Amino acid sequence: METNIKAIHFDINDRRTAFINKKTDRLVRRFPAIATADFTLKVVKPETSMNKEAVIRIAVPHIPDVVADKTADTFEEAIDLGLEAIEKQLEKQKEKQAK
Repeated sequence: METNIKAIHFDINDRRTAFINKKTDRLVRRFPAIATADFTLKVVKPETSMNKEAVIRIAVPHIPDVVADKTADTFEEAIDLGLEAIEKQLEKQKEKQAK
């Protein structure tokens, strides 16, 4: 499984990279078919609260890419919300394939 992290207009620190890798590993344990996980982080203008955006794209073979776009006060919160949405979408895809 490959994890790609892109920070737009800022430098990502090691703590945030470790957080993303930890969360991605947990997701892969539940859904081992995941091929790639792409995270795009950016600060939405203007500088106010709720201005951290995380776009998460998960690629799984034989199904369309699963995407979540969440905005929150912190990147960690936006990533958590995005991964929750991804999990729900992957569960739905899993149920469809089981039928």
